[in-house]
Amino acid sequence: MKSGRRQFLLAAGLLPLVRPLRAAGERVVIVGGGWGGLSAASHLRRLAPDIEVTLVDRLPTFTSFALSNRWLVDHGNSSIVRHDYAALAATWGYRFVQASVDSIDRAQRTVNTASGRLAYDWLVLAPGIRENYAAWQVNDPQAVAELRQRHSGAMLNAADLPALKKRLAAFKGGDLLMTVPPAPYRCPPAPYERAMLIAWWLKTQKIPGKLVIIDPNPMMPAFKSILLDRFKAQVTYLDHAKVRQVDLARKTVMTDIDDIRFDEALLSPPQEAADLLWQAGLIRHDEGGRSTGWADQGALDFRSVADERVFIIGDAAGLASPLFGHYPKTGHVANRMGAIVARQIAAGLTGKAFPALLPESVCHVVSSVEPLEYIRLEASYRQRGDGFLMQQVKQVREPNPAGEDAAWAEAMYRDFLRP
Repeated sequence: MKSGRRQFLLAAGLLPLVRPLRAAGERVVIVGGGWGGLSAASHLRRLAPDIEVTLVDRLPTFTSFALSNRWLVDHGNSSIVRHDYAALAATWGYRFVQASVDSIDRAQRTVNTASGRLAYDWLVLAPGIRENYAAWQVNDPQAVAELRQRHSGAMLNAADLPALKKRLAAFKGGDLLMTVPPAPYRCPPAPYERAMLIAWWLKTQKIPGKLVIIDPNPMMPAFKSILLDRFKAQVTYLDHAKVRQVDLARKTVMTDIDDIRFDEALLSPPQEAADLLWQAGLIRHDEGGRSTGWADQGALDFRSVADERVFIIGDAAGLASPLFGHYPKTGHVANRMGAIVARQIAAGLTGKAFPALLPESVCHVVSSVEPLEYIRLEASYRQRGDGFLMQQVKQVREPNPAGEDAAWAEAMYRDFLRP
């Protein structure tokens, strides 16, 4: 039996691969057209233009909104980014198949879609996340659908943001409840930035309402003073509070502290890796045999521990290191993962060597509106002498921002949307 340390080193990609990649001419299928999947596809075309690359997504259009929180309260000029997948595929030179993926047969190496089977030699999975409403005792599919329609926190899909903006515009007062998912979750600073902007909006628009925040995590330090002091009349913050149940009929959330009634709500339940990874048997379990809810893949090569021909990237990725846990579930990290996996596949299929990459994360967060200030968050990684991966997080205050966030977003989009 492998020791725990050997298992971690294998998962981290620090032991030799079981089998090298074969010669060129094989098929790469990418499931999921988000920042990670599109990055993998575009980088494969650049690095290995002769191999067959197919991108699969159930939607016809890529939708993203890197700067959505300001837009929700009409601050700034950001807008939703939409691109037709078929047009992107034609531009870059890969194939696009619009279809929902029903299952993966790893033994047969096929992706089974509503439109038929796709055979692969190498599979890149970037399916994103799912929201676990069962953790709130909401198990009926119809109840889940109703809850999402009426009170979604819009953290699952950027396409949900316009409906959230409309709900906020219609809010004229009362208790506006916002839940923060337990970590890890998609885009760690986003809920705090959103809370600050909503508090500012309530105050400046003189809306007689209160933002009630239920947060099971420690608050992000950069927002503690502004939320609890500057907007103390607009914010009630319940820290280390866990949602136990939701009663939609009574508009009440039951927590381990108290029952909280609301007039409007932005409800974001715990997050997990998307359904497809559960079906394919690619979820990591802890030492006690319990599911972690996230994928089991290497920290450096993103190769599935269960299947050497499968790579898992993006928000669905699981534990990266026992020293810090998960990589931040951000678009920047997903983009970097896609590029790393593309280099590995291209190197094996073309025989060329490409410089090694490590994941990194950069994002710009609005920390104050009046005066306008940003925080630049940087996460970088290196291997310790014993092989374990370390994370370094740096925060840089930007007191006089000049559109750095928009420039960052444009540079990121250019990497996989515009050759």
